Amino acid sequence: MLAKRIVVALDVRTNDHGDLVVTKGDQYDVRENESDGAAVTGRGGVRNLGKPVGLAGRYYDEGADEIAFLNITSFREGVVEDMPMLQVLEQASKSIFVPLTVGGGIRTYTDQKSGQTWSALEVAARYFRAGADKVSIGSDSVHASEALIARNGEKTGESSIETISHVYGAQAVVISIDPKRVYVASKDDADKKHVVVELDDGSSGPNGEKFCWFQCTVKGGREERDICAVTVAKACQTLGAGEIMLNCIDMDGQGNGFDLPLMRAVSGEVSIPVIASSGAGNEDHFVEVFSKTNVQAALAAGMFHRKEVEIEACKSAMRENKIPARNVCTSQ
Repeated sequence: MLAKRIVVALDVRTNDHGDLVVTKGDQYDVRENESDGAAVTGRGGVRNLGKPVGLAGRYYDEGADEIAFLNITSFREGVVEDMPMLQVLEQASKSIFVPLTVGGGIRTYTDQKSGQTWSALEVAARYFRAGADKVSIGSDSVHASEALIARNGEKTGESSIETISHVYGAQAVVISIDPKRVYVASKDDADKKHVVVELDDGSSGPNGEKFCWFQCTVKGGREERDICAVTVAKACQTLGAGEIMLNCIDMDGQGNGFDLPLMRAVSGEVSIPVIASSGAGNEDHFVEVFSKTNVQAALAAGMFHRKEVEIEACKSAMRENKIPARNVCTSQ
């Protein structure tokens, strides 16, 4: 049996002072709430949990199997000129010898000042030259899936997934899906094109609903699309993606565990590896998701950043439950 992987994600963005920091959201909200001790009084600054290269080095030494840098502001900025993020990759790759994934803005875009257009392949190539092993495609993967379905499954070879996979291989293309639950009373209450799942994890909707479908979002969760996570995952596999990073807006930052119905629904419909993301709060959540779903990896961020749980504690718990985990192998 292949060892299950533990992936650490670093959400990287500039704070209000222009410094590049690692932050962590609560259902994708990365700003602190200011309070007077009794009530929230306003919105504070971006949470600062450390510097990207330093944190990544720490996680490598502590036994992370992979590290993902997610540039969560790149939808507003040109990636090719984003020197701070490129420098993070260049520095990290000098001393970290596990796969590095980078995501955020992997798409074709036109610079508003110069008018120059960069293809998704050119953007990805710049990241690979800086030291990335994989690129993570988010919003663009949803749009590519919608286009594929509109063409009745006919591939053109022109999507970001297809072009990057063709040049660098499927293993270099990770699809990041950001869905949220849409609760329904029964399977008949949703559009037939959506995959509706039964909530067998004890959860339910606000009105006691025991079914839901997982609606995909784009632009960092701010825009909803009329397509479900299972459909996007299957379409992206067809287009040439090699892995799925499966997030869940509802679970993000809550520390209550991964969304098991979501993980089962997607991992049961694709043959490429699925990385469970969003919701980990302790080592038992890793045991749970590996025991109860077909995911090949699980990702966490906040609990590692805040030193609430050690990576080795997660691996020890996995081994105790007969889940194969990789041993720590670092430069030390």
